[in-house]
Amino acid sequence: MAMPSGGGGVTSRAVSGEINVELVLDAHARVAEGPVWDDRTGTLVWVDIMGHQVHRYDPANGQDRAIDVGQPVGAAVLRQSGAGLVLALQEGFGLLDEAKQRVEFVAPVEKDVPTNRMNDGKCDPGGRFFAGTMPFEPAPNSKSGNLYRLDKDFQVAKVESGVMLSNGIDWSLDGRQMYYIDSMTQAVDVFDFDTAEGTLSNRQRLITIASEEGLPDGMTVDAEGGLWVALHGSASIRRYTPDGRVDRVVRVPPTMVTCCAFGGPDLTDLYITTMTHGMSAEARRAQPLAGALFKCRPGMRGRPAYRFAG
Repeated sequence: MAMPSGGGGVTSRAVSGEINVELVLDAHARVAEGPVWDDRTGTLVWVDIMGHQVHRYDPANGQDRAIDVGQPVGAAVLRQSGAGLVLALQEGFGLLDEAKQRVEFVAPVEKDVPTNRMNDGKCDPGGRFFAGTMPFEPAPNSKSGNLYRLDKDFQVAKVESGVMLSNGIDWSLDGRQMYYIDSMTQAVDVFDFDTAEGTLSNRQRLITIASEEGLPDGMTVDAEGGLWVALHGSASIRRYTPDGRVDRVVRVPPTMVTCCAFGGPDLTDLYITTMTHGMSAEARRAQPLAGALFKCRPGMRGRPAYRFAG
């Protein structure tokens, strides 16, 4: 892990009042990531990045359906009007027809950089899909990644460059700020966000996380504006207030926590993903629930997921 970079922001500290979780699905996923609640179907969409799969879990019957998309898939987002899902894949953005289990590429990204792949992503309030790239083997000083925006006409714009490991992303309640995690910086940054144009400016440090407290990974914002950040390697998720202070902690059995999202009929269930990729055989034996999907009720409510406008 990299040491925290310079800049302002609040340095995190652990707090009491921890929240425990329950097992939802013992998926043994390689890299479970990107959970998003589909309020139209009452199901949870999530991806297994290195398993090349897009999953849809139905809590009503406990069934989980997986579609192999043939390459690493960093994120999946819902669509406002079109059928299926929009994916951030190794080679770029694509549309997934779930009924036919077929992917159509709509916008290539970094096809000339085979050492990179797309990673975490999410839609903004205007229905644009933001997702970034990272090396397959991230290194502290490698800045080969970028952050991209897919507009509703399937045109792609690069909105941030020099990224080491593009990860969690979400927006403030008024949509005027975008929170962003480049994991290797050990931080959560905040941009001013132009809601009309989907452009970023004035990047600042909001939260600095000590390396021994975990690597900041996926993130979601709740209905009160709190930031829930998965701290990879720490077996925990922390809620930060909008000014960057920790006020709640969720403990998860596996150490390699990746992301979280609110779901359920009232958006009060916090779903949490984990991974097994890179774990030794000894670590796998010690953490048999690595790669599983968990949930808890932390006493907060989430927001409906923004959908892609195209």
